[in-house]
Amino acid sequence: MKATFCTRREFCALFLFVAVYVLILLLRHMDILEFQPKFNSTIIMPRVSTHPKEIRSFCTFQPLSPEDALEERLILDSTAWPETPHLPAPVSLEQTSDPAHSTFTILPGRKGGQWHVGDQLEVMIQISDFQGHPKKSGGDFLLASLHNRKLQAGVAGQVVDHLNGSYSTVFSLLWEGDAQVEVTLVHPGEAISVLKRVNREQPDRIYFKSLFRSGSLSETTFCNVCLRPTQQPLCNYTDLRTGEPWFCYKPKKLSCDARINHFRAGYRGKILNANEEKLFQSGVNLNIYIQASGPASVTVLPQKEGQLKEKSSIVTSGPSGYYYQGVWRALGSITVREFSTSAISQCLKGKVVHMYGDSTMRQWFEYLNAVLPGLNAFDLHSPKKVGPYMSLDYANNILMTFRCHGPPLRFTPMATRELRYIANELDGLIGSPNTVVVFTIWAHFGTFPMEIYIRRLQSIRRAVVRLLDRAPGTLVVIRTTNPRYLNLFVSLTNSDWFSLQHGKVLRAMFKGLNVHLIDAWEMTLAHHLPHDIHPPPPIIRNMINHLLSYICPQNGS
Repeated sequence: MKATFCTRREFCALFLFVAVYVLILLLRHMDILEFQPKFNSTIIMPRVSTHPKEIRSFCTFQPLSPEDALEERLILDSTAWPETPHLPAPVSLEQTSDPAHSTFTILPGRKGGQWHVGDQLEVMIQISDFQGHPKKSGGDFLLASLHNRKLQAGVAGQVVDHLNGSYSTVFSLLWEGDAQVEVTLVHPGEAISVLKRVNREQPDRIYFKSLFRSGSLSETTFCNVCLRPTQQPLCNYTDLRTGEPWFCYKPKKLSCDARINHFRAGYRGKILNANEEKLFQSGVNLNIYIQASGPASVTVLPQKEGQLKEKSSIVTSGPSGYYYQGVWRALGSITVREFSTSAISQCLKGKVVHMYGDSTMRQWFEYLNAVLPGLNAFDLHSPKKVGPYMSLDYANNILMTFRCHGPPLRFTPMATRELRYIANELDGLIGSPNTVVVFTIWAHFGTFPMEIYIRRLQSIRRAVVRLLDRAPGTLVVIRTTNPRYLNLFVSLTNSDWFSLQHGKVLRAMFKGLNVHLIDAWEMTLAHHLPHDIHPPPPIIRNMINHLLSYICPQNGS
């Protein structure tokens, strides 16, 4: 009997299709297996990613699961910034957004020009270029807030881009008395285009190094998430558990295992041409107030009888809170109350508080250390401003720790043994109703493509879910990003635009989980004090009160 492999044409075609498909899968998995590190200090040769959707010029990563890849794409789409029409090179400053020629206008109230507590104040903004011509496109980065300095009151507004040179913002009117509108052009849209380009093309503009040492021999090499391809082999320090990538060029005479520290080494200067630098001029088009075309303030009258229900609906879809008499009043489900020193000690009694993140989280640790007399810091001989730190109030059984997140970290030299990823630290916690986890992560990611930040948060989220699964009573609180002082250098490394985008991703990533957010963005924007990456003490005090209100909520809140 003659052996037959295919007896019908359609079966042969189907078999051929399946065989080719399996071959493609095998080839793809061979590529994945080639990249998987066998141990923490594998030497690999640099290669450039050829993924069709890859926008990074020399970054390479392990593939995501289909679910994570889809989420990454959806988040990138949802946070996409409006494109500014391409201007012929070199960019002419005259055609870009000019705050001096731009104005905002308070729209008339619907009640005969009167506003009451609970109403909404609508403001229109028109952006013009340096020649006074109204812009015809969007993409500018604007911030808006409402203040009363005398009452120490303030609230942030949400700016809507109409993509035609005009913008609008709506404020919830939440106090009686004067309310002064402030609108700021942080960056013209043309500058945003530059920021997006440098993150894509120069993610290594802040660069890092590590010292390698064995006996009397030592070498220092460059390190980063993304290293430019050379003939020099790489040391692969990709974390085995989280998959977080980190690489160093291999020393010429030492092994990858001889790495002893990590530190920020410097900044690649002159990454913009002269015309591009004009888009980031302090006092001209960088973080500049826009003037009103008419009155810049309104007088808010007392709330009308029967208006409470209307106000509640406004608040639900509006800001996360506001200041009044210098005190932050949250508008969500939590009632924020003020805590005295003794009340803080009582609230934290029997608690273990673990803090993770950057210097903006270390600031919280330092604040509590300073205000609680019974909290004594252990000398762990840690580098100043790096940590890790630990404090104990023995009488009240309070333990508080701080540890910075893993690389990228723009800190002074720190031992590689102290480089810990938040996800791994969370996996090491038992968790309990007396355990509080607080973290933030954002300020050190401003020079990288957003995919790097998304993947880090996906890793942390998985660890948070695992923690809450095994210890549902554990309290998890996340501090968001906040605006800061800007100049040319800061704009290119830590612009508020980067922070705004990171904040959007952070909220999207943890939406729906049993975690709590402290809105550092609005708490800084709504305050009258100047912006700083480390907000001043009055703002920090309110943030700590918010945190403590989650730990020790009032009955019924």
